Amino acid sequence: MGSSSSGGMRSGRTRKLKSEINVVPYIDVMLVLLIIFMVMPSANDPSVVDLPKAEKSTKPPSDYVQIVIKTNGALSIGVKGKDEDAPETAPNRDALVKKLRAIHNDHPDYPVLIAGDKESKYDDVIQLISEAKKMGINRVGLSTK
Repeated sequence: MGSSSSGGMRSGRTRKLKSEINVVPYIDVMLVLLIIFMVMPSANDPSVVDLPKAEKSTKPPSDYVQIVIKTNGALSIGVKGKDEDAPETAPNRDALVKKLRAIHNDHPDYPVLIAGDKESKYDDVIQLISEAKKMGINRVGLSTK
């Protein structure tokens, strides 16, 4: 009877289970991924921004006022079309706005096209569009190359 009770005690013992997760394989995988991303060259240079090219949606009108903004900030204005004038240079934006107002009084139905190269300041173009809208010129566009 003693031997059977001792056998019962052995079976009553429970083994302690490990409740920890082994993280070593996960660390190995993460290190391999880190090395792969460090070794891979960057697909493109983040300092280079490719500007989108504008498609020519319509032909420019036959008669229009053209304002040209150069990289160095030089401004010129002229009429293109049948009443074509040689473009006049303007020393600053105020002088250009005065010339635009005079041309708009002579030809109120002419639209305005602003041609700026890609190095010209965005603010200059926006200010000219704003000034033209204040004069009552409804058709103001940007010339693309």
